[in-house]
Amino acid sequence: MQAADALAAEGIEARVVDMTSLKPIDAGLILESAAKTGAIVTAENHSIIGGLGSAVAEVLMDEGIGLPFKRVGIQDRFCEGGTTPYLMHKFGLDAPAIADAARGVIEKKK
Repeated sequence: MQAADALAAEGIEARVVDMTSLKPIDAGLILESAAKTGAIVTAENHSIIGGLGSAVAEVLMDEGIGLPFKRVGIQDRFCEGGTTPYLMHKFGLDAPAIADAARGVIEKKK
């Protein structure tokens, strides 16, 4: 929500969706969001491999939908311990990182 607020301050309207379940994945909501926004950023406190971003990408691919897309999450690496704010910043999971990802997919739409 902080990333959406930061984007709104720049005149960028972001649709925020809470995907409460990966299984079953809400394909209808993903397809509706893709149609409405034309770009998708997933954000998760999890590895980008096999998580929300992968599930969303599979839905889009199965439907033949190509659009600017970015997964924000833990890259394929080992992690370390620390406070939540420290780790969220270090691994690019905080609001500024999510907002940057959104700006990046918007640029790809142009």
